Amino acid sequence: MLLNPKIMVGGIIGAFAIVIAIAGGVIGGGVIDDVSGGSLISSGSPPEIFPLVLELDDVTIVEIVDNTAYMGITFKVTNPNNKSILLQTIKYTVYGDELKIGSKSIGERESDVIIAGGSNYYTILNDRPTKIKDEFTIKNSGNSPEFWENMQNDSVKWRVTAEAFYNLSSMTAGQENEAYFEFDYDK
Repeated sequence: MLLNPKIMVGGIIGAFAIVIAIAGGVIGGGVIDDVSGGSLISSGSPPEIFPLVLELDDVTIVEIVDNTAYMGITFKVTNPNNKSILLQTIKYTVYGDELKIGSKSIGERESDVIIAGGSNYYTILNDRPTKIKDEFTIKNSGNSPEFWENMQNDSVKWRVTAEAFYNLSSMTAGQENEAYFEFDYDK
């Protein structure tokens, strides 16, 4: 005796729905959120997204040749979320002994036009900090002899302001985020 095919299909669909509901956690409180570890259905509110943590790790005078100083800067980026972050850009401004030295960017912000050759962003994992390094030069214009003397003595008091632009690498919470930081750095 054969079973009615409609009953068999209905039973399979029902069993499949029960397995999905149990595996997804709908019965126990919601589908697991891939951003914060919470649920998507349980409360109706969006998942909490924690801002990334940016630290100034180092400002280094690599070399001074004639009237040019070759500099290095290192940022340490930490992601407190359960999902990876795509860090697009760190825009930073360097001040030495309260003089504005200059501004620079690491990475590129996305535009509406996709350029062949891939993206220029950093993937920041949630389980370990990432160090991002950059280089810049300072030219001695002769207008700040005190600052240049402090450069040669490696006794400059540095201050760096930075703005980071990032997205969560998630289908459920991919809005653009930004964070502002300010650091003082003495050796």
